[in-house]
Amino acid sequence: MRTDTPQPIRLADYTPPDFLIDEVHLDFDLQPSATRVKARLQIRRNGDHNRPLRLNGERLTPISVALDGRALGDSERQIDAEFLTVQGVPNAFTLETEVQIDPDGNKALEGLYMSGGRFCTQCEAEGFRKITWFADRPDVLSRFTVRVEGDKAFQHLLSNGNLIDSGELPGGRHFAVWNDPFPKPCYLFALVAGELDVLEDSLVTMSGRTVALKIFVDPGMASRAEYAMDSLKRSMKWDEEVFGREYDLDLFMIVAVRDFNFGAMENKGLNIFNSSLLLADQATATDLDYERIEGVVAHEYFHNWTGDRITCRDWFQLCLKEGLTVFRDQSFSGDMRGHVTQRIKDVKMLRARQFSEDAGPLSHPVRPSTYVKIDNFYTATIYEKGAEVIRMLKLLIGDADFRKGMDLYFDRWDGHATTVEAFIQCFVDVTGRDLAPFFAWYEQAGTPKVTVEAVYDEAAKALDLTLTQETAPTPGQPDKQPLPIPFAFGLIDEDGRVLKDTEVLVLEGEKTQLRVEGVERTPVLSGLRGFSAPVNLSSDAPAKDGYVLLSSDPDLFNRWEAGQNLARDLILTRAAGHPDEVGEERYAEAMGRALDDQSAEPAFKALLLALPSEPDLAVIAAPADPAAIHEAREALRARMAVHLGDNLRRLHGGLQDAGEFSPSAEAAGRRALRNAALELLAADPHADNRDRARGHFQAANNMTDAIGGLTALMLMGGDDFDEALADFYEQWKNEPLVIDKWFQTQARDPSDGALGRVLGLTAHPAFDARTPNRLRALVSTFANFNPARFHDPSGAGYRFLADQILMVDTFNPSVAARLVEPLGAWARYAPELGALMRAELERITQAPNLSKNVYELASKALG
Repeated sequence: MRTDTPQPIRLADYTPPDFLIDEVHLDFDLQPSATRVKARLQIRRNGDHNRPLRLNGERLTPISVALDGRALGDSERQIDAEFLTVQGVPNAFTLETEVQIDPDGNKALEGLYMSGGRFCTQCEAEGFRKITWFADRPDVLSRFTVRVEGDKAFQHLLSNGNLIDSGELPGGRHFAVWNDPFPKPCYLFALVAGELDVLEDSLVTMSGRTVALKIFVDPGMASRAEYAMDSLKRSMKWDEEVFGREYDLDLFMIVAVRDFNFGAMENKGLNIFNSSLLLADQATATDLDYERIEGVVAHEYFHNWTGDRITCRDWFQLCLKEGLTVFRDQSFSGDMRGHVTQRIKDVKMLRARQFSEDAGPLSHPVRPSTYVKIDNFYTATIYEKGAEVIRMLKLLIGDADFRKGMDLYFDRWDGHATTVEAFIQCFVDVTGRDLAPFFAWYEQAGTPKVTVEAVYDEAAKALDLTLTQETAPTPGQPDKQPLPIPFAFGLIDEDGRVLKDTEVLVLEGEKTQLRVEGVERTPVLSGLRGFSAPVNLSSDAPAKDGYVLLSSDPDLFNRWEAGQNLARDLILTRAAGHPDEVGEERYAEAMGRALDDQSAEPAFKALLLALPSEPDLAVIAAPADPAAIHEAREALRARMAVHLGDNLRRLHGGLQDAGEFSPSAEAAGRRALRNAALELLAADPHADNRDRARGHFQAANNMTDAIGGLTALMLMGGDDFDEALADFYEQWKNEPLVIDKWFQTQARDPSDGALGRVLGLTAHPAFDARTPNRLRALVSTFANFNPARFHDPSGAGYRFLADQILMVDTFNPSVAARLVEPLGAWARYAPELGALMRAELERITQAPNLSKNVYELASKALG
């Protein structure tokens, strides 16, 4: 077990760097197991002090250290496991160092490592210190010139910026020199070297400059990068049109790598992507893959301004780049794919990941005040809730002032590392408004609960609205202050006619009241339209109002929301032992009418058909009984499948692709509805529906339909599923990204033998826990998306996850820590389950040589 307690880093303790590094010259001699890195740093003292130079460095084998050309002896510099320290340095000087590192042995995938026989880097958040000694903090911005030398077998030698020199060398070697003219923190440094195919294109910017675009992929995969290239070009144009941001270098590159701890990384001019988020064609990628590629390519490109040109002063400001950039990529995706369906998907993600996080011991503010390992704070709160805060700001001040504030932010802070306060001040300056109360959204954890009471005064033709807010205590924050909550609402009557268009009421204290005049008929309140704030909404409105909203609300998000709320109440009522069979039948009838609505897009109908997920229901039902929730949800699915059977079969047959495959949003929407219909039919597994699912799988001419058929067979179980699994594996065993889907499908299997199947798959020849994608496909999918089997009453699911965490922690602490969260939800479950989950967390914290990453999250999860 750990004999020391890692000490937290605190925002309140921030001090500016003692030294600044203006120019960096790096020279890499690439060897898989013995790469040498020479660094020449132009350093100057920052402020009036006499403190020694202290640079971060981990897992470095020192070769030499020289100051202003003079080699330093052992007595003149101190080197330990974390730092290089040099006493008595002048106010300005040149430091030259040389170290040796082992990329091939770097299984943590931080710093410089090997992936698929190629060199690759990942330096965010603190990976650069594993390459050379440096002030590894985001407020030290430097101009980098990088020389890369390697064997010609490493065909492409890439780094940030523009290529300024290259050539041949004796002994079958070559070199390339790169210069990035824009100062950047070291976490944005990137290097890739290896044999790669390249897809090339170009784009003319709004000022008439031509930018070369290159996407590097595994040999033979260039055609699968075409959608990513198209997404990149659309992203670049969109950022010019919507935010006025033009790309600044002569070249923009993306590289796909197989082994990556994250989804992608926005290194200046050289983005590095997990190949799962870059490569797509109809045979191997689902529509969800295409959608994610489009969104992530946009996200990483948008970082060029919100993250690269303007970066974080310190890691506590992480939301300043991530939350803001998620907001930007969500806005882009809405323009590309439809704002209603995109908003629904974004809110589903928020509730699944961030609301769950907020409801447990790992809850933290959008801008945290302490951390032990910053790697642990790349969370849904930082990203998704951070985006929601930006969205609320825009709603509160209006589109025009939001654009003015963003323009001021870009003008004022370009080339700097800054803070959330500085960002918000830009909007204060352009609006003249006091936004101090709004800042609490950054500093206060937890999901507010908003309760709305609506009383109609028929004689006065007026509606009295009363809104109250409450936020439950979270770790370290027992007392909560009221937040400014924008509450968008409208009114319709019981026949669906509009009584009042959307208005925004701001709930600024614990309670706000409003009288709405001129309401001629009994109204139905459509509250929190468009999900105008990240809150839980509670209302005493009768169920009949929900059916009015489901059928008639002009705000399509709230139409979907009404369906979710009605289904939620029916499932939880049955799970509590009081089934409402009349209500379930009424719900199925309402869904039938919604499916018959010819004005609704197929993508929207597909979202309507999907019931609330079991993990989301568990958050609401705490203390939750996962088995009861699963059975109740399956009962409602079965009732819908029987009641809507003929309608679903007509949909399934009528939506079959007749022409050439297209990844467009419209075509993807039709496939989504067709597969949603089949998935629902699987809840009624009679012979005709089994034959339909089998035929769907066998006839699939694209991966979306193949996975749709495989999923339906999985839900039905039996020999058909096993045969389909075997056929799928045999067809795709040489395609790693597709085999990840094979593992994912089995990890979601809700049958009684699912845990045994998952345990057996860890011994499958295709499973490798050292590959993050494969680990996430099996282990994370099972723990997060198969609650009925993960929460096995024996505790075997918890033991399995804890064993995986401890094993992975020995070589990749960052990935291991991301597996802790499902156990951290112990307080939300029935006491007998919670006790078993806590026991596994305690076992984890007591393990010998536990990393700081896992220790921080596991100890916090214990509460």
